[in-house]
Amino acid sequence: MHLTDRDKSDGTVRVALAGNPNAGKTSIFNGLTGARRKVANYPGVTVEKREGVYQVNGTRYEVLDLPGTYSLSAYSPEERIAEHELLHGKPDVTVVVCDSTTLNRGLVLLAQVMQTGANPVLCLNMADEAREAGQDLDVDGLRRLLGIPVVQTVGRTGEGLDDLKRVVSEAVERPVEKARLVLGERMDRAVDAVSGAMREFWDDPGTLDWAATRLLLGHGETLRKVEAVAEKGNIAVGVASRWRDRIEAETGTDIQVFISERWFGYVDGLLKEVTRRQGRADARAVSDRIDSVLAHRLLGLPFFLAVMYGVFWLTFTVGEAPMGWIDSGFEVIGALIASLWPAGSESAVKSLLVDGVIAGVGGVIVFLPNIILLFLGLAVLEDTGYMARAAFLVDRFMRRFGLHGKSFIPMMTGFGCSIPGIMGTRVLENERDRLTTMLVLPLISCGARLPIWMLLIPAFFAPPWRAPVLWFIYVFGVALALVLALLLRSTLLKGDDAPFVMELPPYRLPTLRGLVTKMTERSWLYVRKAGTVILGISIVLWFLTSYPKPGSYRVDEQAKAGLVDEQEAESARASEDLRHSIAGRIGSAIEPILAPLGFDWKLGTAMIGAFAAKEVFVSQMGIVHSLGETSEESVPLRESLSREYSPLVGLSLMLFLLVSAPCMATIAVTRRESGRWKWALLQLGGLTAVAWMISFSVYQIGSLLT
Repeated sequence: MHLTDRDKSDGTVRVALAGNPNAGKTSIFNGLTGARRKVANYPGVTVEKREGVYQVNGTRYEVLDLPGTYSLSAYSPEERIAEHELLHGKPDVTVVVCDSTTLNRGLVLLAQVMQTGANPVLCLNMADEAREAGQDLDVDGLRRLLGIPVVQTVGRTGEGLDDLKRVVSEAVERPVEKARLVLGERMDRAVDAVSGAMREFWDDPGTLDWAATRLLLGHGETLRKVEAVAEKGNIAVGVASRWRDRIEAETGTDIQVFISERWFGYVDGLLKEVTRRQGRADARAVSDRIDSVLAHRLLGLPFFLAVMYGVFWLTFTVGEAPMGWIDSGFEVIGALIASLWPAGSESAVKSLLVDGVIAGVGGVIVFLPNIILLFLGLAVLEDTGYMARAAFLVDRFMRRFGLHGKSFIPMMTGFGCSIPGIMGTRVLENERDRLTTMLVLPLISCGARLPIWMLLIPAFFAPPWRAPVLWFIYVFGVALALVLALLLRSTLLKGDDAPFVMELPPYRLPTLRGLVTKMTERSWLYVRKAGTVILGISIVLWFLTSYPKPGSYRVDEQAKAGLVDEQEAESARASEDLRHSIAGRIGSAIEPILAPLGFDWKLGTAMIGAFAAKEVFVSQMGIVHSLGETSEESVPLRESLSREYSPLVGLSLMLFLLVSAPCMATIAVTRRESGRWKWALLQLGGLTAVAWMISFSVYQIGSLLT
């Protein structure tokens, strides 16, 4: 395969990275591209697309990180995308990244990539772990037997990346014409016969062997494409059908099993020629010993809960100091801007800037340290390999509630944001599993709710209780998600469970670069939302809470009569302003519905903004309470809340905000992923109704007891 005309003209080389999940492909991608990368989604699907660039000797290399996949022969979105990019994207070089400790699995994918007519380079990643395991690999022999470039790397440390760049450059200059793929005489004859029947009309000779293999397998898309060629296509279909029947009759094996055995047999024979082990304990043996404790059927789940408690404790305690610094900084900025107007000025522009923009955005940015620490903790769990164990651990438990073990992955993603979590349900093959996980996923407390907890918990609970309450909120959301999932799978979404199959990678030390990359990318999404969506919503909410103004104030007559002092009058005017505003009128209208939960019109007003984005609840509460201030001194919002509401109201409020309608963006994504509005509306209305009942029960029972 040679450079296309487009690439020749601009000198750009297109490189695709393919590999199994947990093979270290992303670390190779990060090592090659550094900070020069972008993340998006493939058009029409929610599988993540990563692209980056690097340069060598003036040549620009565009790198595409294909979705992790075990093969190109199945039907998941990841496998379809990887196959489509290799067949139609026409990369100049395809780097197949294999975990050196599990070469038998990674080389099967390489064999399939070789069949697609790609220009392959084999990257043996995690070479250090293989060496520590006693693996003695004849790399030169492997290179000769495959007929393609082979290089060893350690992605997490950067070892071998220069060699990888060099062999990629060499592969561009001297592309592989025909890789040495030997699948056995019967398989070779069948592929040759089918490809010979397709050669006259198949538009891409390089992919002919792969297309012939797919036709032998009866792959639907390939079959339809060939049949569309009329007479010649029907001839090819007939040849494939006869060879399929012949192979199944001679071997007594289904064609899919037969072809899979050819790929695995080729890999086994290859590895017998080039590898041997010296008998020392390998990384997986060490991992197995660790798993005997951490993944124990009795000890594993309590250990996981303790780990998550530690993450939340770290998030709360370590983040407290930088939160104070940021809060003080925004107070200084607000004071500086306010000083541009005379004291006592009621300028609308001043109010917009100080009470709308600064108070709104600052009230969200102040929680950035907590967001960063939470994402750091989750990144550590992911990169060490413990997150996969957690999924394995909870599979037995989750199946009791009608959820698949793989549901754990998007649900854990939901701790960061519900939107990518819902998108991540595509890892579930069964449609009922996907819908169930999607509908209950907003109950997982997302990063947008963390600022709310950081506001409310210190306002209503003493320091020794803060970490336990935060832990309780997260656990309660998970527990309720399980209960509702069981209800859904026993009513609306009845059906058989899909089997659980998932790889447990060996434990590894995370790299600083990998942790920083994940933490930065996820935290930046939060900051970007604060500077765009939340900024816009804060301005809208400022307007809703500021206008229209009342023509007169009832308290003025009392002030003239000397019945109230000026501070009390000022507070009363602010309260009348807010009640007369659009937001106040809406909050007052829904107050009868919220009163049984212990909420007043102010809380109802703030909840209106929370539907647009959960974080907005914090900034809206700041705006509401700044308008109702009773002193010239700046009283912290937490103190204001603790003064106006009891801890019981605080608990009721937290549960309602946890369970009730997710943000409007989540509803929109649920509609897109499920394909029907009925599921999105069920999520919206159902969760809000459940939230009302829970908060009603908590507040009413608590009131009776206290």
